[in-house]
Amino acid sequence: MPFSLARPAQHELVIKKSRFIACVESVAGRDEAQARVAQLKAEHPDATHVCWALLAGGQSAANDDGEPGGTAGRPMLEVLRHQDLQGVMASVVRYFGGVKLGAGGLMRAYTDAVAQALLSAEKVPLIVQTTLACSVPYALEGLVRRELELAQAPLLGVSHGSVVTLRFALPQSQAAEWVARLSESGRGQLVWLEGDSAP
Repeated sequence: MPFSLARPAQHELVIKKSRFIACVESVAGRDEAQARVAQLKAEHPDATHVCWALLAGGQSAANDDGEPGGTAGRPMLEVLRHQDLQGVMASVVRYFGGVKLGAGGLMRAYTDAVAQALLSAEKVPLIVQTTLACSVPYALEGLVRRELELAQAPLLGVSHGSVVTLRFALPQSQAAEWVARLSESGRGQLVWLEGDSAP
């Protein structure tokens, strides 16, 4: 089961006078990761490098930010992969201390900084959500809303026309059972919609 992080976690290493400030945090995708990197560069204007790695399905990325190719971003990405994380970004701000570490030393430094930050991070199971939508007569709106409350499913949108259309999210693992139960309670008056036609 993949995991995300409950909140950001940090760790700082000092190796041969170079400071490596690592942060691991959950991010939605590449745009959010790049915005976070820009923020880190603004917060640390004197830093030599701000390297990062993102593990987020098709948006995964790794960036060495001027370090020798493959010595920072890729090793950080591998640490995230080994921890079975998803939707998580690792960043390391480096202040150069005047002593070169060599390719192997850099890889170890970036890997260790991220691994140490992850030791203090609280992992949470990543529950895959699915978005559903249904239309019901006004008389059944209350029933659907009560069922959503019981399932602790967030209501994403409601539109009132000739019928009430509700859009909500549920854990994918519970969706089929929930749809069957609600369809039975609605006695054939509930119409399931394709996600794209939902409000």
